[in-house]
Amino acid sequence: MRRKIFHGIVMLAVLGLVFLGWAVWMSGILHRSTPESQQVARSVPSAAAVATRKAWAEPQFASVIARGEYLARVGDCVACHTMRGGKPYAGGLATPTPFGLLYSPNITPDKQYGIGNWTEDEFWRAMHDGIAPGNKLLYPVFPFTYFTKVSRPDVDAIFAYLRSLPPAAQPNHPNEMPFPYNQRSSLVFWRALFFRAGEFKPNPGKSPEWNRGAYLVEGLGHCGMCHSSFNALGATDKNAQLAGGLIPIQRWYAPALNSGAEVGLGNWTDEELTQFLKTGVSVRGATYGPMSDVVFHSLQHLSDADLQAIATYLRAQPVLVSPGDVQKIEVSPQLAVELAQQGRQIYINHCAECHQLDGRGVGEQYPPLAGNPSIAMQPGTNAIRMVLLGGFQPGTKGNPRPYSMPPFAQLLNDHDVAAVVTYIRQAWGNNAPAVSPAVVTRFRHVPE
Repeated sequence: MRRKIFHGIVMLAVLGLVFLGWAVWMSGILHRSTPESQQVARSVPSAAAVATRKAWAEPQFASVIARGEYLARVGDCVACHTMRGGKPYAGGLATPTPFGLLYSPNITPDKQYGIGNWTEDEFWRAMHDGIAPGNKLLYPVFPFTYFTKVSRPDVDAIFAYLRSLPPAAQPNHPNEMPFPYNQRSSLVFWRALFFRAGEFKPNPGKSPEWNRGAYLVEGLGHCGMCHSSFNALGATDKNAQLAGGLIPIQRWYAPALNSGAEVGLGNWTDEELTQFLKTGVSVRGATYGPMSDVVFHSLQHLSDADLQAIATYLRAQPVLVSPGDVQKIEVSPQLAVELAQQGRQIYINHCAECHQLDGRGVGEQYPPLAGNPSIAMQPGTNAIRMVLLGGFQPGTKGNPRPYSMPPFAQLLNDHDVAAVVTYIRQAWGNNAPAVSPAVVTRFRHVPE
């Protein structure tokens, strides 16, 4: 994976240098172009913007704000645009990427630092085209490649909600990116390769519920940002959407969501999946890592109808294979046997009290390890990280007193962690490869 990123960086650097002049020229064309999706005139608002402004003057605009708040929850906007201990939506959250450190902007209605001077059309252009006022090309860490599918009325409702928030006079933190990635003009080349603007088009051959799920997953939910693999240039593979992938830098593995693959959603009932999305726990397992944040900030607030629609869409997806490069180190048969034997005693000493000797856990409090597909996934990444860092379920309305797993990084060395993970991946009918201590070493100091 590191080699791929290195080659990708070198490739992008060369392409950035070669096409920098071309990109600047293209930026000039972009600036001069006249279609609404590319150049918005403040003096001539779109019909949708006029309709929205008319609604602002009417009593029912309160319902528009409420709908915008709900949609912002669907998009999990607050999670990225709020730094720890900061004011909601005031930005400043650092997002590490293979290309540098990016900070989320202030999207409160503050006129100096936020979007207080933006028009509806400018906000639509940012969401739909990934272009901020002043023809500022947005980095794709902002998921405009997914948000482009969101309808204009929904985008306007989100804007109305954001404009209703108290302004926060918090300055935006500059990104920390080396050359050539700090040259926004070079994004014209990236966009030409990987971005096509366009709203979601319902599939007439599918049910309304399926189409609603597709709209949420492919659009505001931007699930593919984590559950798909990235190429060397930082774009998600469109041919393996929802087929699983390793989240860059954070190094959590987001499992495949297509039916029958990895977590096996095709075998879940609708009730099990909707409960899992809404509460973060089910008899089949519990959320952990970045997914716990998604459940806490976003999914628990969705309506039952929308959660059912998401479940319907996900369970109907065809199985795709991710081309993602997950680091693996082969373990010799002899070492695998030794690790499993040693891991059994470690499990008895530290894990069996909660997960039981037979690995079946206790209800929703302590998830089962026997037959748990997330334990037996080909990459042992998440099981390793869970043992090292612990597992923390989100506190939700449906799970107000979540149970958590303590970290064992301070108690177990890399060999011990590899042993216990190997044991749980091969006990009680689980059938997954052994984990090398060398892989544990790689993940011990990865940021949470």
